[in-house]
Amino acid sequence: MKYNLMKLDEDRILVEQIRILLGNVFTAIWPALILGFLLVWVLSNGSNAAILGVWISALIVAKLSGTLYAKRQLAKKISTENVHNILWTLIIFSILDGIVWSSLAWLTLDSATMVGSMMVLISITALLASAMSRLSAVMPVFLAYVVSLTLLTVIKFFTMADTTYASFGFSSLIFLASLILISINGFREIRAAINLRFENIDLLEQLKVKTEMAESANAAKSKFLAAASHDLRQPIHAQGLFLEVLSKTELSRQQQGLLSSARAASVATSELLDSLLDFSRIEANVIEPQIRPIMLQPLLSKIESEFSPQAKVKNLEYRSRKTNLVVETDPVLLERILRNLVSNAIRYTSQGGILVACRQHGNQGLIEVWDTGIGIAESFQEEVFREFHQLGNPERDRQKGLGLGLAIAQGLARTLQHGLTLVSTPQRGSVFRISLPVSNAAIVGESENISLSESRLLGIKILVVDDEKSVREGMLHLLRDWGCESEAAESIEEALTLASATPPDIVICDYRLREQRTGVEVITALRELLGSSLPALLVTGDTAMQRLREAQASGIPLLHKPVLPEELYRELVELLEKVESIKTD
Repeated sequence: MKYNLMKLDEDRILVEQIRILLGNVFTAIWPALILGFLLVWVLSNGSNAAILGVWISALIVAKLSGTLYAKRQLAKKISTENVHNILWTLIIFSILDGIVWSSLAWLTLDSATMVGSMMVLISITALLASAMSRLSAVMPVFLAYVVSLTLLTVIKFFTMADTTYASFGFSSLIFLASLILISINGFREIRAAINLRFENIDLLEQLKVKTEMAESANAAKSKFLAAASHDLRQPIHAQGLFLEVLSKTELSRQQQGLLSSARAASVATSELLDSLLDFSRIEANVIEPQIRPIMLQPLLSKIESEFSPQAKVKNLEYRSRKTNLVVETDPVLLERILRNLVSNAIRYTSQGGILVACRQHGNQGLIEVWDTGIGIAESFQEEVFREFHQLGNPERDRQKGLGLGLAIAQGLARTLQHGLTLVSTPQRGSVFRISLPVSNAAIVGESENISLSESRLLGIKILVVDDEKSVREGMLHLLRDWGCESEAAESIEEALTLASATPPDIVICDYRLREQRTGVEVITALRELLGSSLPALLVTGDTAMQRLREAQASGIPLLHKPVLPEELYRELVELLEKVESIKTD
């Protein structure tokens, strides 16, 4: 097997050598023919004119035959199967070419003048020298040509009466030997260059295969995560709806404690799934930042109020310096980045504290998250931004997350075109810096918070379309608890039937339904029935990149399962306010 591989490599190299040699044939034909006619003109006299005519005819036939053969072979594909046949044919052509040129000495030297003899000697020397550049790519062909040309000429020199020609013969043999030695070096260089090119091609092919394998593995991973995330989100979404409805009923103190624990577990699971969703959205490139000027302090205060208790549980000091900075950013995405950075800092800090500070540097604002945690060695500082990579968590403790926090933070920062850098010293701590543009624009007041206790949805007719029975039941319980008049359908046909009987004010539809149907199709059909202004909301548990792009392209507001009740309530109120605003205008 090893021998066969070595032979295959040698044949591949020989193919390229032959191709180089054949390419040189075209450049050599015209100089050779011009030299031949010049020699015939100089050497021709009354006694040898006829034989020189035969000689020049033979030269023309040899050159044209070789050129046509080269053209035909180059036009066809030279392969490892036919390369040896081509090699032997070229050797035969070279021997014949050498014989034709060397025969000139036999035909002319006996009767030539001194000038004519010098022309023959110079021409043969020039032919030998030019052969080194034309033929040395394939050493057997080169040797066939120079040996046949030189030896036949040298034999003629030794047969002549003038001893001067004998010295020419010895000189020719020495010249031939030196020419061969020089050509061997050139031949090796050519082979080395060809071999290096093949190695580079093989490396590129291996890299291509490995890249395709990596892309395939990455696609399989993303597909698995999307499928797993979707299947998990459905029951967790329904669970959250039922827990919210349950919280409105009369419960004993023990039951309230159990409910609180169940809701905390549900929220923790939702946060893990949200991390997968964020990662999928970044990979799918469907995040569209809503850049506007914001004051940083309210956001920092919100982060502090949320994470300070978590730090206190670990006996860590949480500090946040006040700032008056106004920056250009998407507040929702920036909050997500900061939450991930602060959460990561608390997770990997066991003593000391956390500091969140801001400062201005030129026209850039810098948000810094400092910790006195375990730190990160310089060799690992790039790896911590890779997805599912965690330091010091070989047992994959769920309390330490999925290893997506920093990958998501970096992806969102890249989407916002904000810089995110890390400086860290092992056992002393780390600092993450976000760089974002400072704004001098006036700040518009924040939108009011909508409370679930407000009866903003009282009497609103809502049609729920979802193919999961538990989700439909949970949504109906929750919406009716808010005072809505709700109905549920599991298919587009059932939805059209219910809407025809009782036109809804709002439609809430799952994106992926059975039989390859989508929520966009359902909403489109309902709008054709009831009017294009029908308010609608898509809800999905799907995180597949293609699905996310399709849902994004629909232009319909999209929520991701598991949906928090307050998030759903807020979205429904905003839909109603938009409808009322359009009617007023």
